[in-house]
Amino acid sequence: MDKKILIFGNILVNEDSLPLKLLPKLKKEFPEIEFKEFDSVEDLQVEGKNLLIIDSVQGIKKVQLISDINSIVTEKIYSLHDFDLGQSLKLLKKMKMIDDVKIFGVPMKIKRQEAFNQLKNLIRSTLFSKSD
Repeated sequence: MDKKILIFGNILVNEDSLPLKLLPKLKKEFPEIEFKEFDSVEDLQVEGKNLLIIDSVQGIKKVQLISDINSIVTEKIYSLHDFDLGQSLKLLKKMKMIDDVKIFGVPMKIKRQEAFNQLKNLIRSTLFSKSD
């Protein structure tokens, strides 16, 4: 498998659990993709220079592709607990530890089947050309 998508989320936090709940259906829909659960941003750079990520995103209405990490709004950091994925990606890019990031953003408030259908279509159109 040469395609790998990192799945972020927390099954214990409802607003952050949808990507993980979609994982079984995604694995079945795309057997040629390695889906890897990732619960910490530590060692993110060992996953390669070009990252594909699925994560919950606040403030969006439909599944969307985020390819400009500078567009990710980050909050002020008051403790290490506040150091989130967006800040980690920006730091890794600045340190030239990663080259490219594509985030398949899943709205926090969307029905599971609707999210799956939108995500499936976006993954297909982003990762597979018409000739595949």
